[in-house]
Amino acid sequence: MFGVGYVGSAVAQAMTAESLPVVGVTRANFAEADAAIAAATHLLSTVPPDETGDPVLLRHGEAIASAPRLKWIGYISTTGVYGNRDGGWVDENTEPAPQSDRSRRRLAAEWAWRALADRRAVDLFRLGGIYGPGRSPFDSLRAGSARRVIRPGHTFGRIHRDDIVRALLAAMRQDRASGVRVLNLTDDEPTESAAVIEEAARLLRIPAPEAVQFDQAVALMSPMARSFWAESRKVSSRWTQQTLGLRWMYPTYREGLRAILVQERADRLL
Repeated sequence: MFGVGYVGSAVAQAMTAESLPVVGVTRANFAEADAAIAAATHLLSTVPPDETGDPVLLRHGEAIASAPRLKWIGYISTTGVYGNRDGGWVDENTEPAPQSDRSRRRLAAEWAWRALADRRAVDLFRLGGIYGPGRSPFDSLRAGSARRVIRPGHTFGRIHRDDIVRALLAAMRQDRASGVRVLNLTDDEPTESAAVIEEAARLLRIPAPEAVQFDQAVALMSPMARSFWAESRKVSSRWTQQTLGLRWMYPTYREGLRAILVQERADRLL
């Protein structure tokens, strides 16, 4: 597995808990991965591309292409490749139309991974906004840095870290012929950002931050934040859930936020 960050480390922990062998490749041992690739049956990359391309394929593309035992490749991408749909719906069959440079690089990386599907299964996972324990609105609310930006009609999907892990493991377990599959990992209720902040504040029993209209907030945003707010879409994952034989544990942000609080309270008791 390339990349052992927020998602990758959770996948590795889940595999270890099921006694499945896993080798994590980080920046520290990136150049020494060829032996692990040669022995691998499944490969997952959570590493994003940069201006030069996909760093995993640039360094290890030949080793991956010739790996004798490799049956399955999973690549973590983003729903950003769908671009702006003015609040309309997209699904796994929708043609990408990325608008930001970051999303264009993601789509280019997807095509690079697609090229390896001649002899093995390749799953392209397009993720919505990732949240979970240690990475949620609770953290910014407690720090006093949360912003409740009001822009009616601007919606996007999210996905809880634990549902990402469940989907990745389910895909790995499926016995599939070679070829490419697109899987959307997004919850069932695309929502305005302000609604999520309001719900998180309610669960913490604190006042929600003062509302800020988008036209006022945008002047203080980073270029990355501006690119996020420039796009609005609703992403369906119905086919993905059916194909993987699962339903999300946290189909909306409400269930996901409540679960994070429960986990935080349990951790404090340890």
